[in-house]
Amino acid sequence: MKIMLSFFSNGEQTSKHKILPFFIFLATQSLLCSSILSNPVPSSLSNFSKFPGKLSSAATIFSACKHTPYQADCESSLVSFKSINHNNLPKNHKDVFDISVQFTMEKARSARALAYNITLSERKFHAQFNGGGGITDCLELLDDSVDLLAKVMISSRHGYVDGDHGDGDDVHTWLSAALTNQQTCLESLERYRIKDEKGVMEANSQSLSKSVSNSLALYLSSAKPSNPSNGGRRRRRLLSSGNFPTWVSAAERKLLETPVGEIEAHAVVAKDGSGTHMTISEALGASMAGGGGRTVIHVKAGTYHEYIKIPTKQKNVMLIGDGKGKSVIVGDRNYEDGWTTYESATVGAMGDGFIARDITFLNSAGPSKHQAVALRVGSDKSVIFQCSIIGNQDTLYTLSKRQFYRDTDIYGTVDFIFGDSAVVFQSCNIYARKPASTNVKNFITAQGRSSPDQNTGISIHRCKISAANDLAPVKSKYETYLGRPWKQYSRTVIMQSFIDDSIHRSGWSPWSGGFALKTLYYGEYMNSGPGSSTAFRVKWPGCHPSLTPAEAKAFTVGSFIAGDLWLPATGVSFDSGLLG
Repeated sequence: MKIMLSFFSNGEQTSKHKILPFFIFLATQSLLCSSILSNPVPSSLSNFSKFPGKLSSAATIFSACKHTPYQADCESSLVSFKSINHNNLPKNHKDVFDISVQFTMEKARSARALAYNITLSERKFHAQFNGGGGITDCLELLDDSVDLLAKVMISSRHGYVDGDHGDGDDVHTWLSAALTNQQTCLESLERYRIKDEKGVMEANSQSLSKSVSNSLALYLSSAKPSNPSNGGRRRRRLLSSGNFPTWVSAAERKLLETPVGEIEAHAVVAKDGSGTHMTISEALGASMAGGGGRTVIHVKAGTYHEYIKIPTKQKNVMLIGDGKGKSVIVGDRNYEDGWTTYESATVGAMGDGFIARDITFLNSAGPSKHQAVALRVGSDKSVIFQCSIIGNQDTLYTLSKRQFYRDTDIYGTVDFIFGDSAVVFQSCNIYARKPASTNVKNFITAQGRSSPDQNTGISIHRCKISAANDLAPVKSKYETYLGRPWKQYSRTVIMQSFIDDSIHRSGWSPWSGGFALKTLYYGEYMNSGPGSSTAFRVKWPGCHPSLTPAEAKAFTVGSFIAGDLWLPATGVSFDSGLLG
């Protein structure tokens, strides 16, 4: 297999003999493994007739795999995987789910090793790629997926996946996010320039994506049924008498209520040298070396030209500024200059429990630069409070997992709230800006749910949707829509919000032709304002211009992101259900 050797002269090959053979070995083994585990297994089970135990085991796998989107892959891979690993034979669908997650974890680790070795070669010989040309995105996302799958395995081992203990919502969220990660990796690879490496990485990502999809379907078919009004979720968790999780300290419970001057920060960032650090990156690096627990970093007033990354392993980070427009983090990376959408983010937070308060996140790239993310969040149970998020196209990337935004201003033009998280916006101001030309349309949302099994979507509740100051005087010259379907099962709901007359009366726009019009889910409930009339809304099968109270309830903080269980610990204000 020719992987990289054709790109180097003979002299260069000699200097790289320590890296290339190992990379080629990994790539070959990864593809070989996928090939072996994907060989068809006879559905008649004739090969197992002489071994009653194996016959029963295979029959259980075949029965469970009927519920998956990639049934043939599920059957062949899991039967082969059981045979190779000599594990206990599966007795029920729950056991098959466990095997599927183990198999998926092995594939994720293999893909991560492959991505890591490609990035090694890039750092030495392909520095011309901005951000690694997509491979580094895949590596970060695979790190996150391995972490997510490990948590699923632990939860399953303790019996949490069937709703008897803990929070069944967690497993659903983790598997949904792992699937999103692989889709994001594939999108980033579109920018990669070396054909052989790109092909191997894409094959791994596509194969892993199928395995995650199957695991997610197996989870939903094996978990105990729950109240449909809760969106198929089970939410039980030990709380203290004060309605907080028992492990949350008293000091942590009021972080978003306490005035900035009264918060004891672990680090203070100040441009004038009056703090403990001059840059946010330095403060984050020092806190990572310091160990676990909540890390509070006070970012004093000033403009910080930095690119911030909070990796999966750096959890419970809180950035607190001196106010919107005072503490500003700014960057200008963008798609036109060679960055992937993922890597263009001024701030990217992947570690769970991320909180931001009183900060402005800005991507200053102009509208002609296309995708340019100001803030990307892939942090579970994250909170953005009293912030400003400013950009043009793709301003806010709500990548994955459960997120909550309160009293926050979001500015943009095209698809400026996008991603595949389960996210609720509450009491936020959402401003459409003036686009680059009258030929460009504004789209507020572009939700990226790729599977009907994912528990993801955008919920905009009690917010204000209007034209920004630059668009307001000329809004009649530009078309602005509530959203369009980025992926097949795009899901967005707007409830009890104010919508001004800058919004086109049809409300929603197609992505391309008839794509996703039958499978998307767009809902509206009790909105107000001149742009809220649903009389002329599009008549697509997936549009629901008049949700019932029961339907709308499924997208509230309490139901959609299980906010009653984790938001009180932050001290942030929130409305658990519908108003009135």
